[in-house]
Amino acid sequence: MDKTDCRILDALQNDFPLSTRPYEILADKLHIPCDELWDRIQKMMAEGVIRRIGASLDSHKLGYCSTLAAVSVPQDLVEKAAKVIGGFSEVTHSYLRKDDFNIWFTIIAVDTGRIEDILEQIRSALSLESSQVLNLPMKHLFKLNARFKASS
Repeated sequence: MDKTDCRILDALQNDFPLSTRPYEILADKLHIPCDELWDRIQKMMAEGVIRRIGASLDSHKLGYCSTLAAVSVPQDLVEKAAKVIGGFSEVTHSYLRKDDFNIWFTIIAVDTGRIEDILEQIRSALSLESSQVLNLPMKHLFKLNARFKASS
């Protein structure tokens, strides 16, 4: 990565324009051609430097409820569990851990009743005991404003 890539990363994180043509505006601000900006962004995405470009909305401010959840499933049920859990549009992401509770995921839903319904459907589909499903709703919000400073 060179200094231009670092400037691009900074602009993407801190100054992304809300416009129908945001990359043209960024290219102008960075004094580089739009094609070069786009090519560099695509290269950084291919290399894994940039994982995602998109809005991050505060679900609570939009009136939704969320929770962190986990299930404890035998290793031979992990694939099935991942498909069941991933089948709910309210599940934003999930990941596998090496622990008794081996699949963790987040749910964002219209209310706590819907969250409980989803967890019950998962429990039932996987024939789990109640003790094998954790519902860990947020008690206090600790939000980090993670911004990454690139150095060339």
